[in-house]
Amino acid sequence: MLNRRTLIAAGLGLPGAAALAQFRVEISGVGATQLPIAVTRFRDEEKAPQPVAAIVRADLERSGYFRPIDGNGTALDETSRPVMSDWRAKNVDALAAGSMLKLADGRYDVRFKLWDVVKGSDLGGQASAVDPADLRLAAHRIADIIYEKLTGDRGVFSTRIAYVTKGGGRYTLRVADADGEGGQVALNSPEPIISPSWSPNGLELAYVSFENQKAVIYAQEVATGKRRVVANFRGSNSAPAWAPDGSTMVATLSREGGSQLFLMDRNGGNVRRLTSSSSIDTEPVFSADGKTIYFISDRSGGPQIYRVGAGGGNPERITFVGSYNVSPAISPDGRTLAYISRSGNVFRLHTLDLSPGAQPVALTDTVDDESPSFAPNGKLIIYATRADGRDVLMTTTLDGRIKARLVSTTADVREPAWGPYGR
Repeated sequence: MLNRRTLIAAGLGLPGAAALAQFRVEISGVGATQLPIAVTRFRDEEKAPQPVAAIVRADLERSGYFRPIDGNGTALDETSRPVMSDWRAKNVDALAAGSMLKLADGRYDVRFKLWDVVKGSDLGGQASAVDPADLRLAAHRIADIIYEKLTGDRGVFSTRIAYVTKGGGRYTLRVADADGEGGQVALNSPEPIISPSWSPNGLELAYVSFENQKAVIYAQEVATGKRRVVANFRGSNSAPAWAPDGSTMVATLSREGGSQLFLMDRNGGNVRRLTSSSSIDTEPVFSADGKTIYFISDRSGGPQIYRVGAGGGNPERITFVGSYNVSPAISPDGRTLAYISRSGNVFRLHTLDLSPGAQPVALTDTVDDESPSFAPNGKLIIYATRADGRDVLMTTTLDGRIKARLVSTTADVREPAWGPYGR
């Protein structure tokens, strides 16, 4: 099977993984500190098409910061006045409850409230009227509010991921909720689709398709499906990545011989070469401030991660531990590099604090990890791996303690890319 690691050796990318993917989430590990929270079943939730409270609980647990406490035997809603001493006796630090009411126009009035059980205080809530099709999104947004109120950091549960599935000899590019559910097909093809990359505003996806029997970079509007060719130059066109302002892309092109990095406008114009070497330079990604591009090069004899200024210059080598380091991803704050390192025949997700003198840390015990991508708040990483003979997606906290496995019931799943805020 081709994969992203083949890129260094053969100039090819991963034919990602296709089909109707329905997920179940398996969460493992225990965080150093987890806040115990109870999210009770919303009043009249059983009359709605989505289990909102259960989605909220799963989101919070997957973050690694919360330990759900069973409170479903208690009848509460946002108008209740909980007896805090009773919840403290259950070792609950925070409590959320709510209700769902179907309106005359078919929408649902979804309400919730959050309490700090330790302090005995009301932390507020929200009410919104949503279409039935948006109930999952409403649940994710409730989880985002709870997460932010209790951690001080912005939640990412209402963001989206893109991924590629393979099944039945076909490849499918999909967009889904951050928990892998609610998938929508962006592209279906008998030929490989690789390297999805979100535009900074979340409105477009760039990717590489082999539908014309060669690697061509496209950009596609997520909402409408309208797409355009960005790079179809002589040779291979691969590994697109957007600049933070969305006006520019960097990609790997072989139009001048070899595989080198080129900058271009978002529509493929004004192409200018960024690197010049006899090596393969590929898998570029911009830093969040747009000033630096991280990439893979085998100029030292084996694939390692380098960085170069977005305006060009002399590349600087970043990884020195291990002989094979690929697939760089940079945290939103620019402090942490995530990547895949090979030791023997084992490929594992690592992180490297970019402070001077820091050493890499392995986050996983799996053996075939690929394609890390940071959540927009920098608190989680999604990546692809193999488990029980299947290609699956997983998320992990940055300390590796809490992992959530998104298990597809119908297809192999690869090439994840976590989308930005702004949905």
